[in-house]
Amino acid sequence: MSLKTVTNDFRPAPRKGRGANDNREGRFETLKVELEDDGWTPDPLDQPDDSRRLPTTVTDEQARSLLRRNDSPDAGPDQTINPYRGCEHGCIYCYARPSHSYLGLSPGLDFETRLFAKTNAAELLRKELSRPGYRPLPIMLGANTDAYQPIERQRGITRAVLEVLAQARHPVTIVTKNFLVERDLDLLVSMAARNLVQVTFSITTLDPAIARHMEPRTSAPARRLQAITRLSQAGVPTGVNVAPVVPFLTDDELETILQAAAAAGATSAGYVLLRLPWEVKGLFRDWLDEYFPLKAEHVMSRLRQMRGGRDYDSRFGTRMRGEGEYARLLGQRFKRACRRHGLTGGTPLSCEHFRPPGDGRQADLFAGLD
Repeated sequence: MSLKTVTNDFRPAPRKGRGANDNREGRFETLKVELEDDGWTPDPLDQPDDSRRLPTTVTDEQARSLLRRNDSPDAGPDQTINPYRGCEHGCIYCYARPSHSYLGLSPGLDFETRLFAKTNAAELLRKELSRPGYRPLPIMLGANTDAYQPIERQRGITRAVLEVLAQARHPVTIVTKNFLVERDLDLLVSMAARNLVQVTFSITTLDPAIARHMEPRTSAPARRLQAITRLSQAGVPTGVNVAPVVPFLTDDELETILQAAAAAGATSAGYVLLRLPWEVKGLFRDWLDEYFPLKAEHVMSRLRQMRGGRDYDSRFGTRMRGEGEYARLLGQRFKRACRRHGLTGGTPLSCEHFRPPGDGRQADLFAGLD
């Protein structure tokens, strides 16, 4: 008598407006949960949309420190500030998802639905910038999670942080996927006059159908281009980051995105190859099987060719670009497109105008005298 092996191919139905489909355990958890269809699972198509929505919950927290120094040789910013932990944008490819594992939460749905707001961020920043030994280096605002994700509209923590930086005349770069940054044009314009700010918009694809599934709560690609135009016309230096580049899915849009961004007013550009560290690789593979099943194996195969046969290679120098012939060609395409569209980059941000913010009162008193 032979035994029949039954494989469990059950996958939960996609959640409306969310990137991940499940709440799989993080790598530090000792309990592993296996999802299995017991036959009683209702057809998601028969359920009202509201039943498949997950609410976003935000927990206030008092951070002990805010500024983070970056010593990675290929990551760019000298210092970073993240006003929020977790990100409502729900980008399935987000390399920051594994950080929720340190909180005992899932890098899946928890990362995009259970958020933490650093309510004392501005107060902490004021203290840290006022320390006697502090020396200014450019800060990236929103390096791990987007500082302008949807909850910022109600919380305003990023706005408060930017006010401190503007008062201290401290250089800052902003990377976002949300047009909400336009709200702070008054601060950005005044900082740009002293070469203290640059705003970069990440654009993965110009196809709204792909973006809707890949990064469900970001601003639409066309709206991000419009934001580039509005900021650049106001005198704020803007750039575009084609990130991540996904082989066989979005890589053919590289030149198109750069051209559209340059036409909108961007003056600098960058790109990053898809990164799949830790739990992200499983989440992304499941996402591919759900939305692009015919391309899934092609995407992963090409990615492995660029990652030394693995899903991910964390080595400095190759993790952002990959290696091999395809990676080399991608780099050549990027450089040629940048030259063609004048995306030559801007001047380094200035640190010479910095002044410690103090308690804010004396600085405000003399603000109009210079």
